Amino acid sequence: MLITMRAQGLAVLACAAACLAGCSGEKESAQKLLIDIEEVQAAAAPEASKYVPEELNQVRDRLADLNSAFEKKDYSLVVERAPEVLSAAQVLATDAAARKDELLKALNDDWTNLAELLPNDVIAVQAKLEQLAKKSKKTGVDFDSAKAAFGDANLLWSKAQAAFAAGNLDEAVSTAKRVKSEVEAAAASLKMELPPAAVPTST
Repeated sequence: MLITMRAQGLAVLACAAACLAGCSGEKESAQKLLIDIEEVQAAAAPEASKYVPEELNQVRDRLADLNSAFEKKDYSLVVERAPEVLSAAQVLATDAAARKDELLKALNDDWTNLAELLPNDVIAVQAKLEQLAKKSKKTGVDFDSAKAAFGDANLLWSKAQAAFAAGNLDEAVSTAKRVKSEVEAAAASLKMELPPAAVPTST
């Protein structure tokens, strides 16, 4: 009888040890998965925060949920759900790069259009202002408003070109759009039509 009870006790201890070993292994797996997710999303964060912020926030929220489950010792839940979150974190860099390329292409297209139109527009408005400046009477136009609107268009255009040369497309386009706005306002005050855009010739 004593031997039987001792055997039963040993069996319970062995089972408990096995459970502890299993729990410890699951905890280590869960911890490693959390570390992997954190490292991947941290590496992708600088670009992802600029170009796919919503995706990055989703990964961070899901990681926070996993960390919460880990703190509650729900390691099985972490092990079950972490691979999907890790996969989402791994595509952050790819998605950010794709979005960056898309935005850069759009900016480049904007710059190309503005660079074709603005120089002629600036020259035309400036010439009109210089012509009117020589006249004592400037009937039918608001010369002062045009002059004020035109402002530093030439200086701004130089800044836009410098930004483009430096590879700062965002600044180049935003500055060029300011120039466009000033030139159009000046042209409206002068009641003049800006030169039409050149039609590309086919080769």
